[in-house]
Amino acid sequence: MTELIWDGKYDKDGRKTAPLRVALPFQTVETVNESAADRQRTLNMFAQGRETEWRNRLIWGDKKYVLPSLLPEFAGKVNLIYIDPPFNVGADFSFTTTIPDSDESFTKEPSIIEQKAYRDTWGRGMDSYLQWFYETSVLLHEMLTENGSLYVHLDWHAVHYVKVVLDEIFGYQNAINQITWKRIYSHTNANRYGMIDDTILFYVKSPAYVFNRIYKPHSESYKASHYSQTDEDGRQYRLVTLSGAGPGPARRFGDKLISPPKGRHWAWTQEKIDEGLATGKIVYASTGQPNIKQYLD
Repeated sequence: MTELIWDGKYDKDGRKTAPLRVALPFQTVETVNESAADRQRTLNMFAQGRETEWRNRLIWGDKKYVLPSLLPEFAGKVNLIYIDPPFNVGADFSFTTTIPDSDESFTKEPSIIEQKAYRDTWGRGMDSYLQWFYETSVLLHEMLTENGSLYVHLDWHAVHYVKVVLDEIFGYQNAINQITWKRIYSHTNANRYGMIDDTILFYVKSPAYVFNRIYKPHSESYKASHYSQTDEDGRQYRLVTLSGAGPGPARRFGDKLISPPKGRHWAWTQEKIDEGLATGKIVYASTGQPNIKQYLD
């Protein structure tokens, strides 16, 4: 498979540079909206040497140290990860804001700490970025369950490089979707086309991943116009064609051998057609062509 190489990926002995794996203890800084009963239950569990509940935690810190510290407890146990890493590897940490009720503005220059953080993490441009992202992705892959999923939100600056890195770690076959996330407003520039979208890469750890389909109810007007028929059980349905695009052979519907419409094929196998006839799911249109009952529920 094609591999993306950058300065720092391999050490002088030709081995891949591994991520830091130092596990550090967590320290609770603040607990929000915890009842006295919850606090006492946690203390009792701690006193009994039992594991306390680990949920809804907001962790402040560098992922370089946070992720390795999570691995002992969560390796292979996380179902879903979403990350929104830096988009651009530029070094401009300044920002300008206006002062309320005045025409004056204030510019915040980068601090010494921010400048040092930039030099340490992004000092080699895209090479630094890719090494940083590679090390992160290796640890995230270890965190996921076998049926887990990863979503990575990026823009055009690094997404094409990042996809090759994720292909290497997760496997090309485990790249499920590239999702286009459209902004409400574009980032305009007189010298190029407007920037109107970001990208979310969807990867899974194995083909056994979980994907929960999300449904929302149809409007009453849609149901009335599209699902106007009702069977003997009171279930609303509509008729949809049994054929698909592309030519195919005739199939037997009971005692009749029926050819699909010109340039199309029967979407169901003969075995499934026989089953559909037996259950009443296949009905015939006035033209004699078979259709499928598609139920509203």
